[in-house]
Amino acid sequence: MATTGSIEERLSELYFAESRRVLATLIRLLGDFDAAEEALHDAFRAALEQWPRDGVPASPRAWLVSAGRFKAIDAMRRRARFDPLDEIADEAALGVVDPAAWTEEESVEDDRLRLIFTCCHPALAPDAQVALTLREVCGLKTEEIARAFLTPAPTIAQRIVRAKGKIRDARIPYQVPSPAELPERLEAVLRVIYLVFNEGYAASSGTALMRHDLSAEAIRLGRLLVELLPQPEARGLLALMLLHESRRAARATSTGELVLLDDQDRSLWDRQQIAEGVRLVERALASRRFGAYSIQAAIAAVHAEASSVEATDWVEIVGLYDVLQRLDPSPVVELNRAVAVAMRDGPAAGVAIIDSILGRGDLGDYRPAHAARAELCRQLGNTAEARSSYTRALSLARQEPERRLLERRLAELSK
Repeated sequence: MATTGSIEERLSELYFAESRRVLATLIRLLGDFDAAEEALHDAFRAALEQWPRDGVPASPRAWLVSAGRFKAIDAMRRRARFDPLDEIADEAALGVVDPAAWTEEESVEDDRLRLIFTCCHPALAPDAQVALTLREVCGLKTEEIARAFLTPAPTIAQRIVRAKGKIRDARIPYQVPSPAELPERLEAVLRVIYLVFNEGYAASSGTALMRHDLSAEAIRLGRLLVELLPQPEARGLLALMLLHESRRAARATSTGELVLLDDQDRSLWDRQQIAEGVRLVERALASRRFGAYSIQAAIAAVHAEASSVEATDWVEIVGLYDVLQRLDPSPVVELNRAVAVAMRDGPAAGVAIIDSILGRGDLGDYRPAHAARAELCRQLGNTAEARSSYTRALSLARQEPERRLLERRLAELSK
């Protein structure tokens, strides 16, 4: 018989790996976000009570779904004091009479994709779509989502509550849209998946540089989306994620210190992921119906195929940023272009562009802008300006590896 301690450890692992899948299935079965959240926690509590006595079931996820579902039914009975006829009706509504609806592996695996499309329904505001999906599909905390949005946490919490209410009151269906509806729904879904990937690739805060569970989940969802809707931008996003992910092993030292692109050991880059990403972006660009994700993927492909920083085709990268700026103009794109211009034309050219961005009031609270300016000022030998920008970047950093890197850069200026 398993000990309580070993069961707690196993349940902790399961919660980390499976809770979002269990939740997605419970939302499908119960038709309510809050009821599903409560059922999820009830299921894990039941497992903690029963598994030390009965053992871990052969299919823990199915057990948790089943337990959560029946806990929800029991809760409904207690609250409403149903008579027997009402109980039968409500059980049928929850799928009790059709176990195949919740045990079929393919159906369960697709639940998170169904949930994403529900959370990204056009009846919801775009910012609510993203916040709700990050919270419910991926399990990010409200504070983490707030940092990703550069928005106060209470505002994000209100968006999530309002979105859940809208889904409930408008009876938004929990399903993948029809083929005719899919293209117009694609943009919001792509945005959500990419935000999930970014939180995993470069965690917004904490001691760890990366959260592999989130980036891997985003790539899995990206693959499902390409299979479901093989549009150029779906391929472009998947390519972009794979090309970034290919550098994961080189982005940190064995002790967890951040390694910037210029200093990475390119022999550690995953060539299989690079090859797949390049194939996908080539297909997307060949379609002539590409968008911003495909152009970003093309930029990542130029980096991935270069043997060194010096061998990188910076002329091509600047040209691609010019296209991206026309497709999706933003201060962040302009900042990234400034860094590429600095590599092509020298650091002074890059600083001039960054100063223009900051001077008009954009990106004042955006750490990468100040970090990029600091690095270019350092290259120019302008120590005072470099120190000022590094200090500002450090004040905005929320992730420990980034903070340590900036602290090292500041210390090097004093030598």
